[in-house]
Amino acid sequence: MTVFLRGGVDGLSLVPPVEDAAYHRARPTLALQARGPGAALKLSGPFGLHPRLEALMPLWREGQLAVLHGVGLPEPVRSHFDAQDFVESGTPGRKSTPDGWLNRALDEADGAALRAVALQPTLPRALFGDAGAVAMGRLEEFRLRGGRREEEAAQGFNALYAGAVDEALRMTGQGAFDAMSLLDEDRLAKLSSRSQVDYPKGPLGARLRDIARLIHGEVGLEVAATELGGWDTHAAQGVATGTFANRCQELGGALAAFARDLGPRLEQVTVVVLTEFGRTVRENGSRGTDHGVGSAMLVLGGGVKGGKVYGRFESLEPDRLQDGRDVPAWTDVRAPLAEVLSACRPGVSLAKVFPGFTPRSSLGLFG
Repeated sequence: MTVFLRGGVDGLSLVPPVEDAAYHRARPTLALQARGPGAALKLSGPFGLHPRLEALMPLWREGQLAVLHGVGLPEPVRSHFDAQDFVESGTPGRKSTPDGWLNRALDEADGAALRAVALQPTLPRALFGDAGAVAMGRLEEFRLRGGRREEEAAQGFNALYAGAVDEALRMTGQGAFDAMSLLDEDRLAKLSSRSQVDYPKGPLGARLRDIARLIHGEVGLEVAATELGGWDTHAAQGVATGTFANRCQELGGALAAFARDLGPRLEQVTVVVLTEFGRTVRENGSRGTDHGVGSAMLVLGGGVKGGKVYGRFESLEPDRLQDGRDVPAWTDVRAPLAEVLSACRPGVSLAKVFPGFTPRSSLGLFG
C-alpha cells in the first residue's frame, strides 16, 4: 500500500537531524530541538521524529517502522506536477511513459475486480495501466444508485458495456460493474473494522479505515493507494505546532490506527509513505521552506526491519548540499520501492516495473 504525501514534504522536519549543528544554523526559527518542550522524538543516529508523529513510536520500538532519509529523484525537479509524474510513473525524466509503476507490478492475468484500489477521488498516476484498477472516494459511494430502480440501472449498466464493440472498453466496464457488485449493501455491512479502532478525523483516517475494511473482507485486494495533501509549506510552516505539525498528527494518527485495526494482518501488508520532493535546507523569509530535492520516506508493516534510519545521509554543511541549498537525493526513490516489491511480490520483474534502473546495492529494509 502506498500513501502519497502531495506537496513536497519537508523531510528535515518530518525526520529532523537534530544533532547536526548545520541543521540548526540553517533554520534559526524552524529547527526542532533534541531536548526540551516540543523536542523531536529520539530515533537512531542523529535523527529524531516530529513530535506530532508520536503515535508511530510503538511501531518503531517494535521494529515495524523503518525510516529513510535523502530519498528523491535522481535529477532535481522542482515542479510538483512533473516530480509527481516521474515518481509515480517510475521513469524519471521520461514524460511519455503511459502507465505507472504500481500497475506494472501487477501481472496482466485476470484477477479480482478489487485487486487494485485507490481510496481517493481519482486514480493516481502510479495505477494507470493495463492491469486494471478502480478509484473511489469512500466505499459507500462506490455503487450504482437508482433508488427503487437500482436493479434496472444495474442491468442497464451491465448491458451497455457487454455490448460494447471495443473489447478493452467492455472489459473495463465489466470490471467496474463487478467491483460495484462486490460492494453492495449486504457486503458493505460485513466490511467493518474488526477491532472497532477509533481513527482520527480527516480524509486520511477515513480512507485507511476503508482500506482496512477491504483487507478484512478478503475481497482479493493486492494493491491499495491513497494520498494526503497540504505539505507545500512555503510560509508559516511551524515547528512543533502549526500547519506542518497538524499534517503530521493526521498522518501519524491514521497510520497507527490502521496498524491497530489490522492487528496480525499487518504482517501481510507493507505500507510505503512517500512524496515527490523535499524542501530547502535553509528556511525562507516567510518562516517556511521552498521546493527542494531529497526528502524522507516511511516503510512499515510485514517483514520490515524497522527501528532504524536507512540510506546515506551527510551533514547539512553547504558544501555537501545539492546546488548549495538542498538535501541531495542520495537514495534514488526507486531503490526502496524495488526492495518493497521484491519482498511483497517475489519474482516480480523489476526491469519491467522500473525500466533502465538497476539498484546499486540493497538497502536491507527486509530480512
